[in-house]
Order: sequence, then C-alpha cells, then structure tokens
Amino acid sequence: MARYIGPDCKLCRREGEKLFLKGERCFTPKCAFDRRSYVPGAHGKSVQGGGGQRRGGTGRESDYARQLRAKQKARRVYGVLERQFRRYYGIALHQRGLTGLVLLQTLESRLDNVVFRMGFASSRDQARLLVSHGHFTVNGRRIDVPSMLTTTGDQIAVKEGSLKTTYFKELPAFAEARNTPMWVSRDLKNLSGSVLRLPERAEIDANLDEQLIVEYYSR
Repeated sequence: MARYIGPDCKLCRREGEKLFLKGERCFTPKCAFDRRSYVPGAHGKSVQGGGGQRRGGTGRESDYARQLRAKQKARRVYGVLERQFRRYYGIALHQRGLTGLVLLQTLESRLDNVVFRMGFASSRDQARLLVSHGHFTVNGRRIDVPSMLTTTGDQIAVKEGSLKTTYFKELPAFAEARNTPMWVSRDLKNLSGSVLRLPERAEIDANLDEQLIVEYYSR
C-alpha cells in the first residue's frame, strides 16, 4: 500500500500551522515548525502562510485554494492518501446526516485513530505502526490493518503476547497523563478499551473545516 514517507514537519509547514503529527516532539524546542514556519521549497520564505499567496500578489486567497487546503489538512492530520480520502468521502456522501460530519466521524473510526485517542500511542503515526505490527486485537481477533473502521461496541486491546514488551510495560504511566474523549473508554490496567459511540463534532479537532471539504468535492 502506498504511504507518505517524507518528513512530517514539512506537512505542518505547508499548512502553515502545527498539525501535531509527531506527538510529544511537537511540544518541544526540537519542533521544526517553530524553527522554520515558512512554506517548504526554494521560494518558501516568499510565500505568506499556508495558502500559497506569493509576495506581490493580490493578498486574497481563492475559494478553491481554501477548499483545497482544508482537504489537504484533514488528509494529513489522519495520515490518509488522496484515493483513500476520496473513498471515505464517498462513504459519507451515501449515509444519512451531514456529509462533512459523517466524513470526520468515519476518519475518527479508523483503528489507528482509535488507538491514538485511547492514549496507547503518542501520535497517529505511532498508532499506525503499532497496529500494522499486529500488537492489537479487535473483539479478540488480531488485526494489523490500521485503516479498519471500528463500530460502536468494538473492544480494542493490546495482544497478550505484546504485553511483555518494554513499550507496553511502560505505557500505563505515559497514557495516564493523556485525556481520552467521551466516545471511547479505556482500561489502563488491562490495556484495553472500547468504542462507546460515534464522536460528536465538538469532540473532533476544531481546526478542521468539513464544509470546505464538501465544497471541494462538490465542484
């Protein structure tokens, strides 16, 4: 499966804001965005913000540019490539409810995101790696597909054999400091949790603009 293998910090710089793709590192002075917040590329310092407006331009970002940036930001936050993101939009389009909200709920339902939300990983990238290495089970079955969509009632747990590894032995102390949203539950003693319901809009990242994403695909 195709995946992005470039620097995560370059994605934050392109969007003109921190997307917190590298977990705890984003809160330290080592964060590349704090040192070089301009857009990457040969002419990065002449570009104002993430919208791509170059020096000497009109200063007004087009509607298409704003829609594109909203879509790209959501893709990068969840670590999804274009073809897969378009498929998620198609799923949302054919379900009842607000298309934009259903799209975000679908993205939140990915197994790697649920593992991240439960505090079992410091970033979605790390959660994706842990899942792909087969460290988690869903309803008692070992799963190594990070893009698997979970549903209400699904039980997620660290595989029994993985509990002996150094990472998972130290995980409870790390995870205890992280808050979990109300739509998931977790048991730090047994390193398990469950999906209680779909997240509400207020429980999803506020810096994502789902309406602009819908407008982009509705052109």
